[in-house]
Amino acid sequence: MRKNVRVSESPCDLKGVMEVRKAICLSCVVPQWELERRIALIKDAGYDGFEAHQPSDEGEAQQIKALAAKYGLVVHSVMGGTHWRLPLSAPDDQIRRQAIEGVEQALHFAAVMGAEGVLVVPAVVNEQTDYKTAWELSRQSLKQLVGVAKRLGVQIWVENVWNRFLLSPLEFAAYIDELNGAADSDGDGIVGAYFDVGNILAYGYPQQWIRLLGKRIKRVHLKDFRINEHRFVYLLQGDVNWRAVMEALREVGYDGWLTAELPPYPHAPDQMVFDTARHIDRIIAGQV
Repeated sequence: MRKNVRVSESPCDLKGVMEVRKAICLSCVVPQWELERRIALIKDAGYDGFEAHQPSDEGEAQQIKALAAKYGLVVHSVMGGTHWRLPLSAPDDQIRRQAIEGVEQALHFAAVMGAEGVLVVPAVVNEQTDYKTAWELSRQSLKQLVGVAKRLGVQIWVENVWNRFLLSPLEFAAYIDELNGAADSDGDGIVGAYFDVGNILAYGYPQQWIRLLGKRIKRVHLKDFRINEHRFVYLLQGDVNWRAVMEALREVGYDGWLTAELPPYPHAPDQMVFDTARHIDRIIAGQV
C-alpha cells in the first residue's frame, strides 16, 4: 500500500506532502532463512516491497515474483550482481563483454519480476583503469545496455558507490544526461540515479547532491554513516542529517522508494528488519 506522509505534521515542521514507499534489500533479510520465510518477514515488518538480488536463473526469478505476489509486495528494483567482479569499465574487451552480458541478464530478470529497473555500478577506477578510461569505456558499455533496457521496458539506475568515480553531483548529473541524450535531460530518460544517502557522507552532503541531481534520482538507498569512525551504522545512529535529506527529497519532488541496505544483527537478525522499518517511518515523518 502506498504511504502518504504529511511531513508538516511532524515536530520537525517540514512542509508539504511526500508520497514514498518503504522497502528493504532482500539480501539483507536473514540470508540463512529459506526464501519464502524471508519475504514473509518483509511483509510482517510493514514494508511495501523489496529490492531483489540478481537471480541466478529464470526459475529463481519466477519464484521471487510469485512469492512477492503471494504476500502483496512489490519487487521494485534489482541489484545488479556482476558489476564489481566484471566492471563495465574494464580495459579488457572480454571482461567488458561479460560485464555487459551480466547487466543484460539483470535487466531481463527485472522484466520477469516486474521491477522497474536495475541498480548498476557504472565503473571502477583502480591502478589498472584510470579515470578517463573508466569514463569512456563505461559510457560505451552503458550505451549498448540502454537499447536492451528500452526493449525490455526497464530502466538503468547508476549508484554512487566507493568506486573512485563520479565524485561530484555535477559530474554525476552530466554523466546521466549524456547517456540519455539532450532530449531526456529533464530526468525522464532510461538512465537515472540510484542515490545512496550513506555512501555520500564520506565525501559530501547528501542533501546537496539530492538538490543538484533533482529529477534524475529514481531510487534511494538508506544507510547511516559515522564520519569520525569512517564506518556504516544502522539508521539514526550516525551523522546523516535525516531532516535535511527528507526536505531535499521533498523539494525535488521525489515520490519513489526508500530502500534500507543494512546488514542483519549478529543476534536475532530478524529484529533488524522490524527496527529498520520503524526507523524509516520516523525518518519519513520527520520525527528525527
